[in-house]
Amino acid sequence: MSTLETAVDPTSAAFRANREALLERLAELDATLDAARAGGGEKYVTRHHRRGKLLPRERIELLLDQDSPFLELSSVAGYGTDFPVGASVVTGIGVVEGVECLVVANDPTVRGGAVNPWSLAKTRRAGEIALANRLPMVNLVESAGADLPTQAEIFIPGGRVFRDLTRLSAEKIATVSVVFGNATAGGAYVPGMSDYTIMIRDRSQVYLAGPPLVKMATGEDADDESLGGAAMHATRSGLADFLATDERDGIRLARQCVRRLNWRKRGPAPRTPHPQPPKYDPEELLGIVSADLKVPFDPREVLARLLDGSEFDEFKPAYGSALVTGWGELHGYPVGVLANARGVLFSEEAQKATQFIQLANAADTPLVFLQNTTGYMVGTEYEQRGIIKHGALMINAVANSKVPHLTVNLGASYGAGNYGMCGRAYEPRFLFTWPNAKSAVMGPAQLAGVLSIVARQAAAARGHEFDADSDTAMRLMVEQQIESQSGALFLSGRLYDDGVIDPRDTRTVLGLCLSAIHNGPVRGADAFGVFRM
Repeated sequence: MSTLETAVDPTSAAFRANREALLERLAELDATLDAARAGGGEKYVTRHHRRGKLLPRERIELLLDQDSPFLELSSVAGYGTDFPVGASVVTGIGVVEGVECLVVANDPTVRGGAVNPWSLAKTRRAGEIALANRLPMVNLVESAGADLPTQAEIFIPGGRVFRDLTRLSAEKIATVSVVFGNATAGGAYVPGMSDYTIMIRDRSQVYLAGPPLVKMATGEDADDESLGGAAMHATRSGLADFLATDERDGIRLARQCVRRLNWRKRGPAPRTPHPQPPKYDPEELLGIVSADLKVPFDPREVLARLLDGSEFDEFKPAYGSALVTGWGELHGYPVGVLANARGVLFSEEAQKATQFIQLANAADTPLVFLQNTTGYMVGTEYEQRGIIKHGALMINAVANSKVPHLTVNLGASYGAGNYGMCGRAYEPRFLFTWPNAKSAVMGPAQLAGVLSIVARQAAAARGHEFDADSDTAMRLMVEQQIESQSGALFLSGRLYDDGVIDPRDTRTVLGLCLSAIHNGPVRGADAFGVFRM
């Protein structure tokens, strides 16, 4: 393979400015993550511990193999909404008895672990990841059920969580539930629809309706234990497969269940068992990406700090040079890479990408998309040369590609370029965002300018005088709104990615994802749709 060289000067003023700007964004990210990890706050965390209970991340730590990594997903779900950051649930991928599992843990310190619209979206995304990548799912359950004030938003779509559990089972992807406390109403169906269910003596309470609702519905006076206690479910109803003595014992039994799955990965092992690290320091990634998203940067400098041995075989390097394509390995796994070099995608870049995606599918090779695009080129010349049909070629190829896709937004992801570079709508297996990145229909200044031009033309058509002062105020307001709503934390809070990550962790994150992906077979498409030539 060809080894990438670097032209980065860490002592330059531009590098230092870029680094400082990104460190500011990372500080914002860290503060937001701290808020998510704090759960319901000191008062409720202390009360939970006083009851002899573990916090969700403490339960996860005991569940996972010692010193193994945990890739937390959708960490800032709910950011910028009326709900707590983190959405009262922790999800992620970790190793249990040598098996990569998708873990979902309710946080009972946040409104009793009640399910709100964002925790529902986060849990559903976890189920999608488990199914797409054939990951056994372990649910650490303690939830008061639906957040009743928002039931209209969660009741109907919430049924998919239970549907997804049964579909995992049908695909021979195991599901395990450990119930640590209440699992009420809809929450009762999580253990009810899991392959293995573990309850804890004198702690677990699983029922469709608690004693107050039973009293209202039937007039019956019932106590918690006889209605839904762990011992009752282990001896009478048969819902509990195992009866644990305490939380740690319940986690031990969950590990035992996973150990007995006889789990085998269906994808190929890494080509290189002991890959070489990149030649260059990942710390330098902080100074490579431009603080001003209008200023392009060379994605080869990023690849030199991500790929094994900084080795990269570039495909069509002299054609469509605003898009870098080529082959490399990441933690031993072969990958094809598509990375924006100068933001705009022209016809040549679209055609080059289309061919490259077809080649990756022919070779059963996963694709990594590194986004930094303002979209497809516009203007009379480019329309006449067929930018629409050439962009459609690329989007067609992305949409119908069957090899796994991993996407990272490094900077800008605007317009249809977001689609062509495998944005969320095109269902990459995983999508992560750097904290400096933005995504929208177009940039804030461009969008405000378009609205201004339309307003000026409308005033002229009606014979009215154009109000320049109002226009200036409108443009400022729109720019501020788009700037806020296109930011990484805002979008991640709404589950438009799987997490905002530190650029220095990108290689590790992608490696964990590739390993998870290879739990299932990796096969390319047998056919694509009609390509408009």
